[in-house]
Amino acid sequence: MCIAVFLWQSHPLYPFLLFLNRDEYLNRATEALRWWQDGETLGGRDLVGGGTWLGCNRHGRIAFLTNFRETSSIPDAKSRGDLPLRYLQSQKSPAEFAEEIEKEASLYNGFNLVVAHVFSKSMFYVTNRPLRGSMSFPTPTSTLLGPRLRDGFNQLLTQHPGGEFPVKTMVEEVMTDTVKDQEPDLPHVFPPDTEYHLSSIFVDVPRPAGRYGTRSISALTIKSHGQVCFYERHLEPGGGSWKELTQHFVIQNQTST
Repeated sequence: MCIAVFLWQSHPLYPFLLFLNRDEYLNRATEALRWWQDGETLGGRDLVGGGTWLGCNRHGRIAFLTNFRETSSIPDAKSRGDLPLRYLQSQKSPAEFAEEIEKEASLYNGFNLVVAHVFSKSMFYVTNRPLRGSMSFPTPTSTLLGPRLRDGFNQLLTQHPGGEFPVKTMVEEVMTDTVKDQEPDLPHVFPPDTEYHLSSIFVDVPRPAGRYGTRSISALTIKSHGQVCFYERHLEPGGGSWKELTQHFVIQNQTST
């Protein structure tokens, strides 16, 4: 599971602002934030499936993914982490890519996928577990994934209405929250005790297959002139110490899709 909150095309300085926690088993092999071998793609890497949960590239493409909490899974399902990577390394528009993924969505376990291109101001949300209607559609100008984040995120936005965001402060105040939901607010997919421990924004819980929790906290900001800041705080393999990494670059070919 992951949890994310983002702002899209509704701030005078930041066309895009994202905070995302990746929750995973602590013993799952993972590569920290870095430029991939193609020299164009930036993000962490899941070394088991080979894909990513969040990435961007030098030409203004963004993709991120969250999973559904489900009691059953598809045998031999395709890796969901491949979806963001495919978009980042493609030449398709967000709408074209969303249409392509709809045709093969049944091959994956449950996912929420957001793909965007900053300078064409195009963003699409794709899911293979729709509540109603289509599996893909354009997002509103301001969208939140993970409603428990809304109050804290909006409070910090109010404190910084038009200027620079203190990214590390926002990460610390919003994304490390360990407050848990009470039983009436749980989704009632897993047993209540399991869901209780998984209900906080920041997760850390022992499970039968090993310790499970928030492996990384990411903040991705893009300013109106194309300056990108990608910050990651990640837990070293096996649950060691926390490390910080930051990458800065300016988007190229700003009129491309």
